[in-house]
Amino acid sequence: MNPLVDRKWDDAISTHSDATIFHSSAWARVLVDTYGHRPCYVQMSFNGSLLALVPMMEVQSVLTTSRGLCLPFSDYCTPLTFSTFGHELVAQKLQQIARERCWSYLELRGHSIVPINVPASESYYGHSLDLRIGPEALISNFSSSVQRAVRKAQRSGLSVSIQSSPDAMAQFYKLHVRTRRRHGTPPQPRSFFINIQRHLISAGLGFIVLVECQKGPIAAAMFFKLGRHAVFKFGASDERLQELRANNLAMFEAIRHLAEGGAEALHFGRTERENQGLRRFKLSWGATEETIDYVRFDTASASWKHSCDRRSTFHKGLFRVLPASLNRLAGAMIYPHLD
Repeated sequence: MNPLVDRKWDDAISTHSDATIFHSSAWARVLVDTYGHRPCYVQMSFNGSLLALVPMMEVQSVLTTSRGLCLPFSDYCTPLTFSTFGHELVAQKLQQIARERCWSYLELRGHSIVPINVPASESYYGHSLDLRIGPEALISNFSSSVQRAVRKAQRSGLSVSIQSSPDAMAQFYKLHVRTRRRHGTPPQPRSFFINIQRHLISAGLGFIVLVECQKGPIAAAMFFKLGRHAVFKFGASDERLQELRANNLAMFEAIRHLAEGGAEALHFGRTERENQGLRRFKLSWGATEETIDYVRFDTASASWKHSCDRRSTFHKGLFRVLPASLNRLAGAMIYPHLD
């Protein structure tokens, strides 16, 4: 199926309790409009009943191999299945599609439909927060350091607001570029965020939390929401005013806003195994930790591949010293080839 032209896709995923924004046609539009990837979404039925819904993107570039992903730039995105008995059948069908499309490999960002003994190609931490327990229980589960940081930010005279305007996205992007440079990583192209604004934020499928002082915005966080599931996708801040704890205030306000708005779960996205600081930050909000395993089927060997860590840190020193304009240019050139 092509979710960009077939409205039945969103109708179908709405029947599954685990559907997230990454499964939606709106997210597909962001990826297609930004990077030009080809949607190859799969709906499988058995005896007239839905068996599985698998969002797939075909990623092609002159620098990297053609491959199928579920889904690029999506922290986690497991196939949605309606019966456990069909998992093997779904996996076999996806392998067949990979061969027919001449993909070098097929990657699933979640371990749900493959046997437990299939090795992970990459592994991350995932963290989720149950929002159904109520505001008092949520706050009591925050670590003492988080509660102190939020109180300090509130006493510092910072203003915090929930925004959905293009201007708020522009303010976020400025902080995002600064934060990425500090982390030694180029920012995603501006068009990525323009498309997020157009297809998600403006459509009521997400929002931006903006924290400001007298000098202007000093922290921002971006959240997506579909049905009962919310996702924390991006955070950014001005490190020069880190002592004001604006990041903590942004997260606190987002959690309260989501809980009051009827969201039942907040996922904090993936965290690299070596990033213990980010892991501690997410755990400090009372989140439950899990493992997010990516699995990769290699079409040449017709087998699931073992760990193939593609992460490298050699570039980080370079991107930390490049001017922001060159970092933005690098991001615009590099990200269309990545996933």
